[in-house]
Amino acid sequence: SPRQFQQADLPERVLAILTETGLAPTRLELEITETLIINDMARALGILRRLKAFGVSIAMDDFGTGYSSLSYLRSFPFDKIKIDQSFVRDLCVKDGTAFIVRAVIGLGASLGMTTTAEGVETEAQLAHLRAEGCDEVQGYLFSRPVPVSEVASVIRRWNGALRAIA
Repeated sequence: SPRQFQQADLPERVLAILTETGLAPTRLELEITETLIINDMARALGILRRLKAFGVSIAMDDFGTGYSSLSYLRSFPFDKIKIDQSFVRDLCVKDGTAFIVRAVIGLGASLGMTTTAEGVETEAQLAHLRAEGCDEVQGYLFSRPVPVSEVASVIRRWNGALRAIA
């Protein structure tokens, strides 16, 4: 959260929680929005670099919806670009959105970053994103948010569906 990001000891607190829970740092991905960066770029860069040094992955969330300076992608240690759902929603509309999505996916690939499309709700959107080479997708097409007690059944359902396709 923005409030947590203001705390100077955030990386050490994250490391302490990882140690306490036994979760490997490489299994944790933190999503950062532009607003967290804009307020104090030098401070944000220091925090993100310390988190990366621990092995934590950093994703630029909602890319393309705010100021989205391309210099952020060059200056900050991001592992992933998350394409905002507003672009995915209009992906199949003939308004140029598909070109923007293609460019972001290409940019991510060129920079060695994973791209994730948020808000995938239709098979047509999924097909378009696959054709463009998007690395990951998330959205209601796969599942609405569920309580943790239901996650295993969602995974089983999708594993069964994938086996049926293969």
